Amino acid sequence: METAGLRLSVSDFVALVNQTLDYAFPIVVIEGEVSGFRVSQNKWVRFKLKDEQSAVEFFGSVYQLKVPLEDGMVVAVQGRPRLSDKYGFSVSFQAIQPVGEGSIKRGFELLLAKLTEEGLFDEARKRPLPELPTHIGVISSTQAAGYADFIKILNDRWGGMTVTVAHTVVQGLQAPGQITRALEHFNQMSDVPDVIVIIRGGGDADDLAAFNDEGLVRAIAASRIPTLVGVGHEVDTTLADLAADVRAATPSNAAQILVPHKRELIADVRAQVAGILPRMEYAIGQLDQEVRALIDRADEKIEQVFENYKLEVKSLARLIQQSNPANILKRGYAIVHGQVKQGSPIEIERFEDIITAEVQNVRKK
Repeated sequence: METAGLRLSVSDFVALVNQTLDYAFPIVVIEGEVSGFRVSQNKWVRFKLKDEQSAVEFFGSVYQLKVPLEDGMVVAVQGRPRLSDKYGFSVSFQAIQPVGEGSIKRGFELLLAKLTEEGLFDEARKRPLPELPTHIGVISSTQAAGYADFIKILNDRWGGMTVTVAHTVVQGLQAPGQITRALEHFNQMSDVPDVIVIIRGGGDADDLAAFNDEGLVRAIAASRIPTLVGVGHEVDTTLADLAADVRAATPSNAAQILVPHKRELIADVRAQVAGILPRMEYAIGQLDQEVRALIDRADEKIEQVFENYKLEVKSLARLIQQSNPANILKRGYAIVHGQVKQGSPIEIERFEDIITAEVQNVRKK
């Protein structure tokens, strides 16, 4: 029987189809409802995306699954279409993001419970921001209004800092990976910033879904540099906010948290200086009293020592007076002058006269 068309082996057909897919559809993004979600051997993930008419099989590893999934959730999946020689056609998923308020909320709840149980959001592990950072790392889209507001307020309030910016997309399937890589880049710099700020202006739930990505949330929590996240409006809360060391309500609020206003600091310094003078006067008064008390005690001590010396001098004067030879002679004693040997002349001094005599005899006592 004759047949029209290219005749191929099964392996050649699979290779040709994959080559065609690589050329025509290297990357696709498919949106649909999750069905048949399962994990096998804690390693491989399979699920289908379906709509009213069709269903497509998806395959990947647990490591690639950065968003909690369950049947019924609506998600957008980025992946690579492949025809397997064993398992047929499927899409190897690369990134997944919930779509729609209900699915985003459910994904948020599932991941929140998981990471809370791990202690990733514990206040005890969070660090304070530096008081006056000199080098700030910023992760944002430089084309966004939120970024412009942040830079303007930062310069108005303080200025003079080094600001290193990592431009990334801040919504969509590519956002989590780009922001995560920017975080890793800042953490690996030789001159690391004092703080990393992640900012994005307001948006709906789909716009902010990137900031509920598990990989990004873990990267924020693991940063060795303190992190400040200001995403969305004041009422918006993402898992990135909860993982950061400090959360800002908006990008503008992030700038306000990061640095004080010059006017506020000047006013604070003036108030402190004004408050120092009375404290100094009080301290000087206290020291003056202490010095006067020390002087009084010193005077008393000196006077006591002086009186003791006076008594000692009087006592010594009495001893000296008692040892005066004149007083000794007055009491009837005499002083003999000359050599005490037989035949030698001597003088005997008494109180009222001096007697000259000759030694006639000397004997031992």
